[in-house]
Amino acid sequence: MKSLGIKILKAAALFLIFLFSILMLKVISQYTSFDKNTGFLVFKQQVVNNPYWMFFFYIHIFSITLCLLAGLTQFSGRLLAESRNLHKNVGKIYVYNILIINVPACFVLGLFSNGGLIGITGFLIQDVLWAYFTIAAVISVKKGNISRHKMYMILSYAVTTTAITFRIIKNLLYNETRHDYELFYGLNVWAALLINLFIAYVMLRKKISVIGKN
Repeated sequence: MKSLGIKILKAAALFLIFLFSILMLKVISQYTSFDKNTGFLVFKQQVVNNPYWMFFFYIHIFSITLCLLAGLTQFSGRLLAESRNLHKNVGKIYVYNILIINVPACFVLGLFSNGGLIGITGFLIQDVLWAYFTIAAVISVKKGNISRHKMYMILSYAVTTTAITFRIIKNLLYNETRHDYELFYGLNVWAALLINLFIAYVMLRKKISVIGKN
């Protein structure tokens, strides 16, 4: 019964991540007009005329959903069992997306983050952890250490999904009449990261506990 409950919770979590990933496509679609006065860009008027910032902004938002969905498939036991090559190839898409596209892009975006010093440090630490966990996952699997590979993939994906957690917190708690936008934004960056890493920690503890009982 306990293992069944864990499987149900895992399936529900994966479904919610998939659902929010798809919903993010709706948010991202507003930027296809390349209008500098739409969505999040309304709050970034001080940098929208910087071509380098805009370049990294667009490649980040247009690639992050692929990163979310590609990473999501890596936790499918069926996919791994039935098609190791597909698992490996989708994993490469996830890794290349993060290390070649999003880590460099988010570093630049993080330097100009909302939320003042709190937001900037939060985003830069997220970026460093994202790169570290993802590289460690690749190194582990190349060395044949599958358990460490899985551990680092969980941690890497925990950072990937901070984009979703950040938006959930903002939509549930932010009130423009009661909260200072900059302070709320900066604290939200840290909250999303800490919540996701805590969830990853709980998942890893459960995995270790299950292995120890076998």
